[in-house]
Amino acid sequence: MKETEINFKITLDENNLPEKINWSATEGDEKSSSKAIMITLWDAKENNTLRIDLWTKDMMVDEMKQFYHQCLLSMADTFDRATGETEAAKEMRGFAQHFGEKMKILTKKQP
Repeated sequence: MKETEINFKITLDENNLPEKINWSATEGDEKSSSKAIMITLWDAKENNTLRIDLWTKDMMVDEMKQFYHQCLLSMADTFDRATGETEAAKEMRGFAQHFGEKMKILTKKQP
């Protein structure tokens, strides 16, 4: 059996706020830094979602809006692939479009 790891190293300031987020993955020997992470896990024992959301102090609000928009699109793609519920995924993408327009990171889609 093959194993791989993804590791996160969070540097905190004196108030325990993230200053740096570094990550590495053994697959492909990847290493990088990031301004934000969202980790979502399914706890099968509790039938519940566990979440870790972190962002650094230097992440700008416009970057956070774009980050959330792209996460919504990624969730729609993953949901589509995992369940085959293409119509529901299309609805999620529609919401992501609406969200992007509301946040002024996308222009309004013409019908």
